[in-house]
Amino acid sequence: MGEQKDRMLRGDWYLDEPDLVEERRRCWRVLDRFNATGADDDAERRRILEQLLAEFGPGACVLPRFQCSYGSLISIGANSFVNNDALFMDDAPITIGDDVRIGPRTQLLTALHPVEDHERRRAGWERPAAITIGDNTWLGGGVIVCPGVTIGENTVIGAGSVVTRDIPDHVFAAGNPARIIRRL
Repeated sequence: MGEQKDRMLRGDWYLDEPDLVEERRRCWRVLDRFNATGADDDAERRRILEQLLAEFGPGACVLPRFQCSYGSLISIGANSFVNNDALFMDDAPITIGDDVRIGPRTQLLTALHPVEDHERRRAGWERPAAITIGDNTWLGGGVIVCPGVTIGENTVIGAGSVVTRDIPDHVFAAGNPARIIRRL
């Protein structure tokens, strides 16, 4: 393992390196196969994701077109559903609980970039921060979840929301940035 990948896996600031580029390309080649499956190829899609992802729980389903960076840092719990056109940027772990519903065109983004340090930003430094989605949570279509966010259990995030900070259990949150609208 290269130094930069080791830094990435520790959640430290890191730069891209040829080993990471090749791992992403390997993932994308697998996703090319996944995204090219036919409408009735549920078993083939499952087989591909069981090999690509860290965990793909029983009864879980991901619809094409699905995109991710590495796949190996994504865990999807039992009976969870990911709708079309999802993008999971898994530079850090993305953990999705059981019975989660994720709407179309949702983005889970784990990469942070320097804001104040212009030289580091220009050089391409980034730092990953994990995302966790609790059991029985629903993310409406087009939701964006930012790096380091945890969304609690039995929570609903309204369509088009941008989640920039943690959201507790048993609430409905929506907006940009997402804010708690009411308890559930």
